[in-house]
Amino acid sequence: MPKLWNKTIDAHRREVRDAILDTTAALVAEHGPRSVTMSQIAEETGIGRATLYKYFSDVEAMLVAWHERQVSGHLEHLAELREQAGDAGDRLEAVLEAYALIHHEHHGTELAALLHRGEHVARAQQQLSALIRDLLTEAAETGDVRDDIAPKELASYCLHALTAASSLPSRAAVRRLVTVILAGLRPRA
Repeated sequence: MPKLWNKTIDAHRREVRDAILDTTAALVAEHGPRSVTMSQIAEETGIGRATLYKYFSDVEAMLVAWHERQVSGHLEHLAELREQAGDAGDRLEAVLEAYALIHHEHHGTELAALLHRGEHVARAQQQLSALIRDLLTEAAETGDVRDDIAPKELASYCLHALTAASSLPSRAAVRRLVTVILAGLRPRA
């Protein structure tokens, strides 16, 4: 087969897969994760059920794939923030605030409880921990962050403290949480 044909087929498959995932997410947001059927998804996506089953075995598999895509996008966003111009302390603050806001907006739901059991979440947590650890190491070298505690421990502290963002009432409260966390990271006087 010519390369152009293969690329076209691959692009089409990605588009169909993305449409399935987007439709599934919209239906789950509207009806709840336990109320959506394969027939509904096929009808809303505009494809046959047989085609749908070629992509996914059930609704839960679609939700896991959708979540993997979301998590990957969040990690990419945080990595972009890490690479911004500015000093290490500013970049650390940007990453912590962005992660806290993600946690605030996307956790604490039935869907989150269902999807946060997968292996992809454990991998993402490791990547996130390494990203924050590296920023903390850099910030400690510039004197923006305390250096009397290992960056790995500080990263764990940050990630655990940021889980509180899911229960906060507003974005302003999330920002205050990040301010408190950053105060705990400052070098001792």
